Amino acid sequence: MNSKILFLVLAFSLILPACAQVETPTPTPAAKPTDVVVFATLPPQTSPTSTKQPAPTPLCPNPDCIFITPNPNPEVHLRLSLPTPGGEPVSAWRPPQYPVPLALGEFDHFYFARPIAADVINWPIADYRYGGTLLTPDVTHTGVDIPSQAGTPVLAAGPGMVTWAGWGLFSSTPDNINDPYGMAVSIRHDFGYGGKPLYTIYAHLSAVDVATGEWVDTGTKIGEVGDTGYTTGPHLHFEMRIGTDSYFFTRNPELWIAPPQGWGVLAGRVMESNRDLSRSLPVYIRSLETNHTWTVNTYGPDSVNSDDYYAENMVISDLPAGRYEVKISFPGHNKSDKVEVDVQPGRVTYFVYRASFGFTSTNLPDAITPTPVATP
Repeated sequence: MNSKILFLVLAFSLILPACAQVETPTPTPAAKPTDVVVFATLPPQTSPTSTKQPAPTPLCPNPDCIFITPNPNPEVHLRLSLPTPGGEPVSAWRPPQYPVPLALGEFDHFYFARPIAADVINWPIADYRYGGTLLTPDVTHTGVDIPSQAGTPVLAAGPGMVTWAGWGLFSSTPDNINDPYGMAVSIRHDFGYGGKPLYTIYAHLSAVDVATGEWVDTGTKIGEVGDTGYTTGPHLHFEMRIGTDSYFFTRNPELWIAPPQGWGVLAGRVMESNRDLSRSLPVYIRSLETNHTWTVNTYGPDSVNSDDYYAENMVISDLPAGRYEVKISFPGHNKSDKVEVDVQPGRVTYFVYRASFGFTSTNLPDAITPTPVATP
């Protein structure tokens, strides 16, 4: 064979496979999906709500109590389906809670631990706090709602004896599956305040893990979050009662649950010009360090009571210690009144506001003076 022809044959035998490989490449297998684990990311804060039954006005020895307006048709209000309000942005991290009991001031009473563990959302819904109202002014919230997923363990906020476990707490009718609180637990604690017993209530449970008469310690699992009773979604309704285990004797739980370490609580007494407590009035709070803002409404017109010492009608807990601006735009006034306050860690910061006079105090109230009892 001619040497030139042999050279060409050998060259083509090397070039052709290479060309074929370029023109028809071997398909690359598709990459398999990779599981991504995101740590310390909490689900968006939803705002399930529950509706409660207004009832006749109870006797109240404290002149600063917010009295209850009788409702001639309570069944209608109990069956309202309330909208889901939007909450403040959810933080994926908060400091651990202060150990309880915590009382840095003479009249502080952070006696209770959180009824939901710290590895999930365990703080109240921002837009439906104690004393809040939604669709109608005569349906007032007597506790706080914690938006946890169904099945989340519910923990005893303090040691004591279970006085109710199961259906029928609100109506005081055992096994009443139509009770607005659904499945619920009540605990009478082994400590009191001012000579009065303290109770905590855990409502809308999907399961109850304790029995009436059972002793529990702080952190004992007593049930699981659910949506039984009159509610629009899974959450824990938590109440604090003083003196009597009754719907009429609640106090704001945010003044009784210990805040996160390094954080504090802001309480205020907001009044009309005539010193009557203002109802459902928005109070605007802004951090001067982060510019984050909160809106808290003063208590609605019925079913809730002020603290014996603070005589407040608005509270917001879980505020990082620091300096804040408090602003109130009173109806009929041409300008907003503002004041700056320092939120102290582990303590209650307090202010007093009176329409036409503005902010009159940012000091804690004077000590309680006992009222003499008339001799028969």
